[in-house]
Amino acid sequence: MLDVHDHRSLGQRLDLFHLQEEAPGMVFWHPRGHLLYRLIEERVRRQMRLEGYEEVRTPQLLAQPIWERSGHWENFRENMFQLAEEGGRHLALKPVSCPGHIQLVQRMGPSYRDLPLRLGEFGLVHRSEPSGSLHGLFRLRQFTQDDGHIFCAEEQMRDEVLRFCRSLRAFYADFGFEDVQVAFSSRPAQRAGSDEVWDVAESLLLEAAQQAGLHCRMQPGQGAFYGPKLEFVLKDRPGRDWQCGTIQLDLVLPERFDLHYVDASGQKRRPMMLHRAMLGSLERFIAILLEHHGGALPAWLSPEQVVVASIGEGAAGYAERFAAKLREAGCRAHADARAESLSRKIVDAHQAGVPWLVVAGAREVEKNGVRLRRRDGEQHDLAWEEALAELVAECRPSPSV
Repeated sequence: MLDVHDHRSLGQRLDLFHLQEEAPGMVFWHPRGHLLYRLIEERVRRQMRLEGYEEVRTPQLLAQPIWERSGHWENFRENMFQLAEEGGRHLALKPVSCPGHIQLVQRMGPSYRDLPLRLGEFGLVHRSEPSGSLHGLFRLRQFTQDDGHIFCAEEQMRDEVLRFCRSLRAFYADFGFEDVQVAFSSRPAQRAGSDEVWDVAESLLLEAAQQAGLHCRMQPGQGAFYGPKLEFVLKDRPGRDWQCGTIQLDLVLPERFDLHYVDASGQKRRPMMLHRAMLGSLERFIAILLEHHGGALPAWLSPEQVVVASIGEGAAGYAERFAAKLREAGCRAHADARAESLSRKIVDAHQAGVPWLVVAGAREVEKNGVRLRRRDGEQHDLAWEEALAELVAECRPSPSV
């Protein structure tokens, strides 16, 4: 029996998603859950646009030579789903999007005028996790990463790290997370690249973190196999820590793929590569979000924002007209005209995580108004136009969103 605060229980109650044995480690998104997913995706996409990223899409399946060159075949193969073609050619479903982005940059053949070059992708990835480690949305075999890569000159790297770090606190606050900690993860035992390359990468990233005013907890040996990373850790309401955002400095893959740009003098130069994500896995972030808020998501994120509950047959048309006006203004609203008691409609809306209930009965019709009820039970009466204005303002994303 799942705890009522478990995201799997909340997902069932809110009708967001389900998991089943026939698709282990993969999610069936219901309409309401897919809407929540798209709202989060669009918030990330808006941040990408603000920061100058170009959105791309790369293949799911890549041949073995690319994974050998990236180092994943040697360092990550046990976590990759592999296929074999006739003739013995091996391929693998991508566990990350970085080699695909590198292929794009190679085709672009950038000059110094094109840098920094920022590419972003909502990359659907697959990882061969052991069945015993799968855990709801927290640990999946198929999930989506808000994957971004920055290709830049050495003198641009610090500004790119600073820009990313400074944008994160407001971004996380929009989702209700105020407590953000930072960790610095250094070279792991199994890694690609020489010690000299790692010395430079760790020094540069730590210096950039200090310039950003970050106070980092040190995590020796926890870096990616290709480079050190800064990890951004959110604390939820139960007091648990969750690593979500990350930015990683990579001097290994640009060398392994022989990436270069042409500088102002016409000479070939090696770019630096930054891997960055604000959420990591969108599915995992939704699990964190649901448990953090106990299913009571902020109004801008709620798949359904307003239910207009009619009392009595004579108010059904009035309630539908009010709901239609809300929809015209951009709110996600519907009228509940069922032949049920008001208390039943209130309970159902609460169970569905709806932040606002509007009551419309004979008294409200007569006064050309409605009663607004928050999910915490606070309620007040307003005229039609005033109620519309208040609900639209409450349901609209904050300016930073």
